[in-house]
Amino acid sequence: QVQLLESGGGSVQAGGSLRLSCAASGNTYSRYCMGWFRQAPGKEREGVASIRSDGSTSYADSVKGRFTISQDNAKITLYLQMNSLKPEDTAMYYCAAARLSWWYDGGCAQVPYNAWGQGTQVTVSS
Repeated sequence: QVQLLESGGGSVQAGGSLRLSCAASGNTYSRYCMGWFRQAPGKEREGVASIRSDGSTSYADSVKGRFTISQDNAKITLYLQMNSLKPEDTAMYYCAAARLSWWYDGGCAQVPYNAWGQGTQVTVSS
């Protein structure tokens, strides 16, 4: 099982930037999806961005053009660069990982994420 630890959250004003990090340790996967999710008070958790082990990425429409998901070369740390932040981006942000079967060739939206971090709070004030 992989362990995930997020960092980098904080409080910023609208229009500002933050970079979230997620350090992976333990039994990491060779074929995987990793994603960033968020949950605001009173709302359901939503997917923000994901990246496959082959480097393909996907984003929620609400963050396209503002957020960028990436990994370091060793694929140990996952990042989420968040620019032009809006108050509606305020939420607890979680990173998650899903191991992909050898035969799976789809995207990351519907895979079962079975490893989750503890979350990091992002607060954007107007």
